[in-house]
Amino acid sequence: MSRYPTVTIAAIATAAGRGGVGVIRVSGRDLLPLAHAISGGKTPTPRRALYTDFFAADGSVLDNGLLLYFPAPHSFTGEDVLELQGHGGPVILNMLLRRCVELGCRLAEPGEFTRRAFLNDKIDLAQAESVVDLIDAQSEAAARSAVKSLKGAFSDEIHRLVDELIQLRMLTEATLDFPEEDDVEWLEKAGALARLQQVQQQLDRVLATATQGAMLREGLHVVLIGQPNVGKSSLLNALAGEEVAIVTDIAGTTRDTVREHIVLEGVPLHIIDTAGLRDTEDKVEQIGIERTWHAITRADLALLLVDAAHGLGEAEQAILAKLPPALPRLLVHNKIDLSGEKADLTERDGISAVRVSAKHGAGLDLLRQQILQMVGWQGESEGLFLARERHLDAIRRARTELDQAQQAYAVAAELFAEHLRRAQHALSEITGEFTADDLLGVIFSRFCIGK
Repeated sequence: MSRYPTVTIAAIATAAGRGGVGVIRVSGRDLLPLAHAISGGKTPTPRRALYTDFFAADGSVLDNGLLLYFPAPHSFTGEDVLELQGHGGPVILNMLLRRCVELGCRLAEPGEFTRRAFLNDKIDLAQAESVVDLIDAQSEAAARSAVKSLKGAFSDEIHRLVDELIQLRMLTEATLDFPEEDDVEWLEKAGALARLQQVQQQLDRVLATATQGAMLREGLHVVLIGQPNVGKSSLLNALAGEEVAIVTDIAGTTRDTVREHIVLEGVPLHIIDTAGLRDTEDKVEQIGIERTWHAITRADLALLLVDAAHGLGEAEQAILAKLPPALPRLLVHNKIDLSGEKADLTERDGISAVRVSAKHGAGLDLLRQQILQMVGWQGESEGLFLARERHLDAIRRARTELDQAQQAYAVAAELFAEHLRRAQHALSEITGEFTADDLLGVIFSRFCIGK
């Protein structure tokens, strides 16, 4: 039964602007009277398109098009759903939407259709989030992975882990029902520790896959840094495949951060070209340098460009020393077309270096592959699904609880059982079985209206 028994909602479900077709979506209880009123008394057959005029209250025709009726519970939201497919002009669509409001509908809130689908058990929370992830996908690989999440691939993995934990908890609880038995000995006979270790291994695999999926969804921030006039803007243009940054021989040309979005093997990369790092009295350039260091604090990878003719000098060493210790960094020796060197990849003192010519393109493929390797991308796979930071946080918390359960195993069955319960609770947050209402509000408020 619907968790919204009396409120009918309506919204424009197609993107803003002009188009050949526009869709009004309606969800609620007992929508046949509304369908009759707006179609002039016609009765739609469930899940079959009805070509009809759409009528105003005075009987005049507002538009004509297709009316589709999906009776509960066999609809996206689990309630009765109507779709009015008319012409895609904003004026026409708003006229149809006002007519639906006259007939008793309320304007839908952002994400309310998907939220009703979740509350009515048509999809779980991870699947609900994948709806907006599919819409916002920044690459084909991200779109394919979002579809897998929408179809339940991620949720199935979580449900399998939760089921294993439930079985292990039941086994543990059984030992607590027989206090005359030794807890640890009982658990050893039942193979509880081996089963726990198996769950830990499964959880590690899911975390690795989810981490890859998070890269596809969120993308990665790569910052180009170095002294002025080493070719940062030229490299940005070469990676982007177009002239997005101004390139001159004058040091300090780039005075603000320039951002460009590119995709490497399906992974969205946000490349940030920054002002050259040097001491300067120029107030505008100083502001640009401050913004450079701010961009560095948010980066996933730093590319330190140096002129291949003089290599890594004291100034570059000083820049490396100021980088956050945990930030991966890659040296890029640019302008090998002038130094006469060949494109290659080397490693010295734990720091990788690639020799390239941004001007002529030499070594750029090698650089692209090294970027992906350094950010941990392992390539698109059949089982890859999209994930969010909250999913990764929940999995990590569950993993910590399992580690603590392993430590408590030899101490007391009660502690062992409690850590298993907490791990299960953390994983169940992903699919929404244990989720606070305020978190649901935040999640669905980020959806577009009509979804």
